[in-house]
Amino acid sequence: MSGYTNPNLPVKATTARVGRERQRYNEKTGARIVAGCICLNESKTKVIMISSSKNKGRWVLPKGGNESDESELETAVRETWEEAGVEGIIVKKLPIVLDSRGHKAPVIHGEFNEIIPKSEFHFFELSVDHLSTDWPELHKRERRWCTYSEAKHELLKSKRPELVEALNSSSIIKDTTNENVDEY
Repeated sequence: MSGYTNPNLPVKATTARVGRERQRYNEKTGARIVAGCICLNESKTKVIMISSSKNKGRWVLPKGGNESDESELETAVRETWEEAGVEGIIVKKLPIVLDSRGHKAPVIHGEFNEIIPKSEFHFFELSVDHLSTDWPELHKRERRWCTYSEAKHELLKSKRPELVEALNSSSIIKDTTNENVDEY
């Protein structure tokens, strides 16, 4: 896969998109389609984390809703730019991660009363080339580099095990520091 120089990828916007008028949902399950990037440094020892806009003091991965005028890759690149000001090369698509957090997840009343995920996450691994000093959500979010154990700790603290699953599918080197503080 290619990076930002691909003419099929979005132009870097100066403002973030808002609203869900064009939001895409999985036709079979009803799950909201979300896309983002696992942004790794060159040595694959650190990942970019961003502060949550909804939950102060919590750290997550850059991601957002897939819209009808974009592919999952385009959404991932756009959201990563808007939320984290990160540019780089897409290395690979990661496996889809399903999110069934919370009691609001839709339920299919079928033979097995299956619980359908609230969201499905399409993550791409990105090798970071550049961190901008000016990006659309600069005044709404912080960003920081984290080791695997730091990122895992923050994601579990934020009650986001599905994002740990996405991180685990990336090529990040898994250090063992702070492993004893990961459970909440």
